[in-house]
Amino acid sequence: MKYYSTNHKAPEATLAEAVQKGLAPDKGLYMPEKIARLPEEFFENIGEKDFHDIATTVATAFFGDDIPAADLEKIVCDTLSFDTPLVNIHDNIYSLELFHGPTLAFKDVGGRFMARMLSWFIRRDGGNRKVTVIVATSGDTGSAVANGFLGVEGIDVIVLYPKGKVSEIQEKQFTTLGRNITALEVDGNFDDCQRLVKSAFMDGELNRIMTLTSANSINVARFLPQAFYYFNAYAQLQRAGKAENVVFCVPSGNFGNITAGLIAWRMGLPAKRFIAANNRNDVFFEYLRTGVYTPRVSVQTIANAMDVGDPSNFARVMDLYGNSVEAVRRDISGCRYTDEDIRKTIAAVYSEYGYVLDPHGACGYQGLADNILPEETGVFLETAHPAKFKDTVEKILGKDIAIPAKLQEFMKGEKQSVGISADFRDFKDYLKTRA
Repeated sequence: MKYYSTNHKAPEATLAEAVQKGLAPDKGLYMPEKIARLPEEFFENIGEKDFHDIATTVATAFFGDDIPAADLEKIVCDTLSFDTPLVNIHDNIYSLELFHGPTLAFKDVGGRFMARMLSWFIRRDGGNRKVTVIVATSGDTGSAVANGFLGVEGIDVIVLYPKGKVSEIQEKQFTTLGRNITALEVDGNFDDCQRLVKSAFMDGELNRIMTLTSANSINVARFLPQAFYYFNAYAQLQRAGKAENVVFCVPSGNFGNITAGLIAWRMGLPAKRFIAANNRNDVFFEYLRTGVYTPRVSVQTIANAMDVGDPSNFARVMDLYGNSVEAVRRDISGCRYTDEDIRKTIAAVYSEYGYVLDPHGACGYQGLADNILPEETGVFLETAHPAKFKDTVEKILGKDIAIPAKLQEFMKGEKQSVGISADFRDFKDYLKTRA
């Protein structure tokens, strides 16, 4: 399959080119030339299939023309060494728990899949070149990508993160690893980190001396596999007899997660509609309200992984909907929540139902609570384990949050990071030392 740029000014790319470049030469994001609709019988019997079978079918629709079936199935199975269970909170509201992977965040799926796919291409091409993965993170992307690529031969990973704007546990998960993982602590915000990554891709000199790619959700191998767990959620609803009028509410920052859901929908996923839940960084909510997209500097919140003022994947949403706000509004509604709203939701859900939300999942839950209809079944994406935001959640609930063993191991490590300004010249000079 070929991949085109959302800016429609660059040549079409192969899957290998799209994965290895990350960003198209015209600064657009790659999209698959076609979105295959899965057969009706797949959905009729999906409740009888396990996660691996479901994900392999979906992956084949995207990548089956480029990777042999046995190799693709192995990539999928190696990626999904954990489940994404659906938990009923109350009545018709369910939590899709995406925090059962190695770094306890939803990005483990895309990060692990991309690492294995990129490694496959490197081996196919003889393994005689080094690829440098550069990735910006507002929290969980860095840990998922760093751990997904840790020790992968032929790949160096550089994680850029905003100084003082990620939780201590999140920071430990990608600054303590060493080996082929380097963390750059940027004196700025997430949008500055993202700008540095994009500027590196567009810099002719860097691209002559290095093979650069990104593992942010701008990369097709990172965001497309996130469609897997939407199908898995539907399969679990079907087994529970709750698969009618399904509404997905997605905590949204860079919009890769909801874009994967929308593509799953185009593939035939029997969903009714989507809700994009924002925190105070509500540029998408304002777009739905006004019809005008106005990116702005992000502000810091307790749901820090959603602190994005210019979401990259907005371009993909626009591409899917032909730049029509009316078309977007038919399928997607929006909501926004302040830190105080988030605190109230976490406290209320624990008090009433005994379920501990993380700040991002709280936005997703409240988006359903405020918007779902009696005849609908609501699924919100619980994108990270609450222990990753231990201090915040403990202050809200007034109780200790147990740290899972996986996180405890990270906390024992010593932070290793390199401080850097938000000036691209400094970042470029640093990358040149790594060439």
